[in-house]
Amino acid sequence: MEVVIVQDATAGGELIAESIAALLRRKRDALLGVATGSTPLPVYQALTAKVRSGAVDASAARIAQLDEYVGLPAGHPESYRSVVLREVVEPLGLPESAFLGPDGGAEDVQAACEAYDRALAEAGGVDLQLLGIGTDGHIGFNEPCSSLASRTRIKTLTRRTRADNARFFDSPDEVPHHVITQGIGTILEARHLVLLATGEGKAEAVAQAVEGPLAAVVPASALQLHPHATVVVDEAAASKLKLADYFRDTFAAKPGWQGI
Repeated sequence: MEVVIVQDATAGGELIAESIAALLRRKRDALLGVATGSTPLPVYQALTAKVRSGAVDASAARIAQLDEYVGLPAGHPESYRSVVLREVVEPLGLPESAFLGPDGGAEDVQAACEAYDRALAEAGGVDLQLLGIGTDGHIGFNEPCSSLASRTRIKTLTRRTRADNARFFDSPDEVPHHVITQGIGTILEARHLVLLATGEGKAEAVAQAVEGPLAAVVPASALQLHPHATVVVDEAAASKLKLADYFRDTFAAKPGWQGI
């Protein structure tokens, strides 16, 4: 696992966007796994700027959804399908056909979960999966004590996660109780995992995920198992890392040709 400490969210977004751009230069039709929420927005904004300036061609890229609320209509503004289309697919100038996501409105939710796992495999697998981290250490919606081998499935959100997400809804009562999420085992199949965390509120979760033991109670610690995982954190989110100075030194000495 590589840990990169940046000055702020803007710098983190630019760093990750350049990594995605480099991937697209190597593989035009790369399958990019995207996360929702406020944390990854600087990444999408920086990548969009590169596309619009002509620095990278994203016209053949494909976008894969990490998770989806159960029960929200597909056109609901806070369904993750709508959010990804609005914040990633449309700004990059991609057609909706470039988008892969689970059906949160399916009558048979379990079948929808299994179908999405198959769709990701049939698409050749995710080349780069962008992740956030919850204040309790969750990735995707794999809440604490999720199986580290789990596949895409339905999960019940904790009170804490529903409270964290209430800011996107008119009322906390509107936040769904259930979601479809890629499981940890599914996430680990991506070729490159990139986790972005910003703000002091994520510092404890980051420290436990990076420096703590591998444990289901901190789902993000599963990144320790991956051969190519990158954790990008701003100074505030890095504030509880014991090895922060080491991470700074190793990144400063890294050959430029390695990228992230």
